[in-house]
Amino acid sequence: MLDENLVRMRAHRNNIHRYRSLLKTRLSDLERQFIERRLAEEISALETLTSRTFPIALATSPSAVSPATTGAVP
Repeated sequence: MLDENLVRMRAHRNNIHRYRSLLKTRLSDLERQFIERRLAEEISALETLTSRTFPIALATSPSAVSPATTGAVP
């Protein structure tokens, strides 16, 4: 199951990279809208899959513990 999810995550990352590359090219308005919509869908799908695959890692937010200020003396 984990291997399948990792393969899916890689596919989503590849699609995101491809769509971002396409957005750097000359496109019609309709093509740009389509690619932007697909990019948003891929990002959402990747975030969902990542949170389901690694639920504990995403449970703590990066702002919860800031290494730069932890233990700092005022």
